[in-house]
Amino acid sequence: MRNHSSVTTFIILGLTNDPQLEIVVFIFLFITYLLSVLGNLIIIVLILVDSHLKIAMYIFLQNFSFLELSFTTACVPTYLHIIISGDKTISVKACFSQIFFIVLFGATEFFLLAAMSYDRYVAICKPLHYATIMNSKVCRNLIICCWVFGLLIISPPLGLTLNLEFCGSVIDHYYCDASPILSNSCSDTWFIEQLVVACAVLTFILTLVCVAVSYISIIRMILRLPSVQQRKKAFSTCSSHMFVVSLSYGSAIFMYIKPSAEDEMAMNKAVSLLTTSIAPLLNPFIYTLRNKQVKQSFHDTLKRFIPHTEK
Repeated sequence: MRNHSSVTTFIILGLTNDPQLEIVVFIFLFITYLLSVLGNLIIIVLILVDSHLKIAMYIFLQNFSFLELSFTTACVPTYLHIIISGDKTISVKACFSQIFFIVLFGATEFFLLAAMSYDRYVAICKPLHYATIMNSKVCRNLIICCWVFGLLIISPPLGLTLNLEFCGSVIDHYYCDASPILSNSCSDTWFIEQLVVACAVLTFILTLVCVAVSYISIIRMILRLPSVQQRKKAFSTCSSHMFVVSLSYGSAIFMYIKPSAEDEMAMNKAVSLLTTSIAPLLNPFIYTLRNKQVKQSFHDTLKRFIPHTEK
């Protein structure tokens, strides 16, 4: 009996084999990654330094930006290095480290979106008690729970995957993903595959139910408001979160409900590109462009570091 895998490295095929197209992919990913890092870092720093943004809504947003920044950093730089160096190999340990962080950040993000939907429910349905209900202790505990749930949900399948023995080494993706890794194993992966699906579905349904319950209550409250102006104001406080929720859950649905086995990998890569590169770029703008307080904080912070020249 062999105690260790005979395969020590995997080969990342990436998004394309065309050298010219690979340059275009590199430029696109490099620019979107830099903008994602910049946008999310600005939000994190603004909420850190501005005392007016110390309420639950912005603390959740700060953690969400940290997750987006971490998620894209776990995926994109490795592939950029592969394109530059031309070396498509990645060690088994590095591959498992990458998939651990990708799945952890992804799962935690879904739980955080559920917590943020509850925050919006309290803000709209119980505005007079918002500061009391969503105090700093409750906010901190909810964020800790999101990370704990994310870790707990990924630990069983990942722990079992670490004991697999590999015969193949080709990963038809641009980062280490569960499906291509399991397809390279010469061990029986049926139970692990079912466990991966079960954990993904459990995370999806649990968080989606929390989001749905919160927004059903929010919509009912908005419809009961007497004036159109009040309804618009109430809707604007949760519209950014609704857009991000739609983007996140829509991507997950497309990734796990595929049109056909033939298009499975192409669809997986396309949706993964959306979630790992485009979404982390868009989300900071989605939240800030419709938020006057964040924009004002950004302008005030700029004034501190860029003094006006008096004429």
